[in-house]
Amino acid sequence: QVQLVESGGGLVQPGGSLRLSCAASGSIFSIYAMGWYRQAPGKQRELVARIRRGGSTNYADSVKGRFTISRDNAKNTVYLQMNSLKAEDTAVYYCNAVLEPTMAGSWGPGTQVTVSS
Repeated sequence: QVQLVESGGGLVQPGGSLRLSCAASGSIFSIYAMGWYRQAPGKQRELVARIRRGGSTNYADSVKGRFTISRDNAKNTVYLQMNSLKAEDTAVYYCNAVLEPTMAGSWGPGTQVTVSS
């Protein structure tokens, strides 16, 4: 079992920046990949960014060039640096971990990001 806790959400103006953090605890050794998803009202949850154990990353097209996922292995924490935020980035952001060997997912409770003037 892996427990995830997100932090860093809030209200920001268009064009601004936020950094989300996701701290993992529990069976850290079983984590194959960690990622950020988001869900806006009335929409499906979508993948924003993912980083795998080996360090490879992938991003949703809508955030490429604006968002960066990174990790600090010593702190068991994954970050999402979000720059040039737009109103359409408004959503609840969820941290996700993919666990070996089943590739089952573990989720954090989510953190709200609101981009508005």
